[in-house]
Amino acid sequence: MEQQAAKKTIASGEPLKLAVVGHTNTGKTSILRTLLRDVYFGDVKNEAATTRHVEQAQLTDSQTGEVLVALYDTPGLEDASGLMDWLEDNTASRRDGIERLQQFLASDIAQGVDSSDLSYYDYSQEAKVIRQLLASDMAIYVVDAREPVLGKYKDELAILSWAAIPVMPVFNFTDSQNANIDEWQTMLARRNLHISTRFDSVAFEFEDEMRLWQNLATMLTHSEMLEQLIQRRTENWAQLSDEANIIIADFLINVAAFVREINDSDDPMPVLEQMQEAVRQSERAMQHNLLNLYKFYDNAVAATPLELQAYQQDPFDPELLKSYGIRTTSGAAAGALLGLGVDAAALGMTLGLGTAIGGIAGGLLSNTSSIADRITGVKRLYIDPATLTLLATRAIDLLTALRHRGHAATDATQLIYNGSKNNSKQDDNEDDNNLVTPWPTNKLPSELKKARGKPQWSSLSSGKSEQAQLLRADMAWSLSAKLQSYN
Repeated sequence: MEQQAAKKTIASGEPLKLAVVGHTNTGKTSILRTLLRDVYFGDVKNEAATTRHVEQAQLTDSQTGEVLVALYDTPGLEDASGLMDWLEDNTASRRDGIERLQQFLASDIAQGVDSSDLSYYDYSQEAKVIRQLLASDMAIYVVDAREPVLGKYKDELAILSWAAIPVMPVFNFTDSQNANIDEWQTMLARRNLHISTRFDSVAFEFEDEMRLWQNLATMLTHSEMLEQLIQRRTENWAQLSDEANIIIADFLINVAAFVREINDSDDPMPVLEQMQEAVRQSERAMQHNLLNLYKFYDNAVAATPLELQAYQQDPFDPELLKSYGIRTTSGAAAGALLGLGVDAAALGMTLGLGTAIGGIAGGLLSNTSSIADRITGVKRLYIDPATLTLLATRAIDLLTALRHRGHAATDATQLIYNGSKNNSKQDDNEDDNNLVTPWPTNKLPSELKKARGKPQWSSLSSGKSEQAQLLRADMAWSLSAKLQSYN
């Protein structure tokens, strides 16, 4: 008989060995991807028995590099009911569970050897799970919350209980309207499994992850490693939020300070086009920085938010302003605004642009309010407050979506956070307290107002990226603190 030198309780100061087990296609690998923040871990497909071998991963202390938890992704249990029948027929009920499982592991059916016997069954996949189970300190049993409670799941839990280690059920896909959690909890309680938790690998909630680790800690004699993991992950999550808001704030100040000058006699169209394209590229770079920060990447493994139409739409499209319910500076319909201190109609006549200027010059303002500008005939073009507000709103929406997206999400539409406020058009008569934007268009944060008079802060104006970033660093930090309250 195969001998198994398995630990039954975790020793103080040692990494926790955690087996992830469950029926085929319940999302075991998906849960690990989200816990690891790794879209590349394992193979996730919408088909049974994707994982064929045990795969190991580690969660470490981000500061010390110490291994806190060793995770083991196991193959799916394919025929627990058949295995239970074999165990009942071939092992003695007088023996304890571990002895009966070891007897199974020593049998031919656990080895996956070929046989011409038609009555022969191959339980090599189940054997891989049980071997890992016996070598682990505890296990989480992944439940697809959309599945009804069936006899095969009851047999799985009975077999798992024989390993004599703590087992905690974890409900996956809980965001589905078809979840059957109440029925599952009733069945689990009848098997003395009173501690369970919810952890959706696609619709991610950080609080759910913390609850998962906390519940596991209550089942251990020595939980120091999990307590250390909880503390470090909480710190890291807060740090990610700080860094993300700095990225957004720096981008907004860079755009707000963006200024180009033209003479009265110059054709503004080439300059307007250049400014718009520079802002588009800057927004795209900001989006990529957020994706990379949260370890989502443009690749063939998982869809990214940049594949969504909402993030592909031109920020200078007047219809986009309308969809967010953003009023332009003058209170007119969304579109181009060239009138701050200038007669827009006269400007259009002078430049020969007429009403067509709204199509290409959207989001840009002309300012000739200073006496020096009037004398020299210089016009300064910069980004309109409505467009700045739109850019801020889109960035905050993206950050919110990333913070609620599991790393197992493979569909671009799974990125959308259900709590998003910007899914419907805002009525023009609604007051500022009900705006879906972080601030009213005519009340830009003081940092953005100040940036509009500091062209040296913008790498888009000066072309000096590092120098401009250093100049706006303090303002970016100040604005990021305000952004925290918006998202």
